[in-house]
Order: sequence, then structure tokens, then C-alpha cells
Amino acid sequence: MSKVEVYVTYKKSILDPQGQAITAATQKLGYDEIKDIRVGKYFEIEVDATAEAAVSKVEEIAEKLLANPNMETYKVEVVD
Repeated sequence: MSKVEVYVTYKKSILDPQGQAITAATQKLGYDEIKDIRVGKYFEIEVDATAEAAVSKVEEIAEKLLANPNMETYKVEVVD
């Protein structure tokens, strides 16, 4: 059994209105050093396979289902 984490974020070239709203809110609260916040998605997936096989399967899932390849990038990491 392998636990895999997937982080999905907008590509740098894609506008992130939710991230911009949060950035503006932090600055209104006085956190002027905060210059940019990007919002994304996080998934924890347990796979009944070796770490190598789990990464391969989860990358397929991320490409087909979890991330929009036109707008988003993803990173897959094995936790244990």
C-alpha cells in the first residue's frame, strides 16, 4: 500500500482570481510583505501497489481527471 499526494495548481500564465482575492485580503489585514498567493487543489490517494506503480497510476489519473492540462500543472509525491 502506498500513499500518494497530488498537488494541482494553475500554470503561471493563467489568471488566479481566488488567489488574487486572498492576496488582497492579506494586504488589507496589514501583511504588506505578501505579494502573491496561488490557490490549488490537494489530493491524498492510497494505492494498493508498490510506490513506483502507484506513482504511475496516479500520474495517469491526474492527467485524465484531476488536472486540466491546458490550464493546470500537477506534482505527484509518494508519502510512505
